[in-house]
Amino acid sequence: MILHHIQSSSAQSAGLRLALRYAGKQDALIISGNATGSLLHASWQAKLAGKTVYFLDEDVHARGLTAMITARYPDAKLVDYHDWVKLSLTFDKVITW
Repeated sequence: MILHHIQSSSAQSAGLRLALRYAGKQDALIISGNATGSLLHASWQAKLAGKTVYFLDEDVHARGLTAMITARYPDAKLVDYHDWVKLSLTFDKVITW
């Protein structure tokens, strides 16, 4: 089980695209930093359907995107730093893209 940490905008990095290519069924994605805004594009919603997705709440809130993210990704979970650390210990490894 891998936790894929996406922190860069999809306009700046291929990290999200590559993480989705290599993510297994038991893997999850945690979205932080500039990547949060990237996921407002409708094209990513379909690609993330059925995946376990977490968003770092502090980054979503800092960008004023809480309502938009929760509307577009109702199954995604907003986590704080404490939860993020717990998640990283739950998975076998963490890959930052």
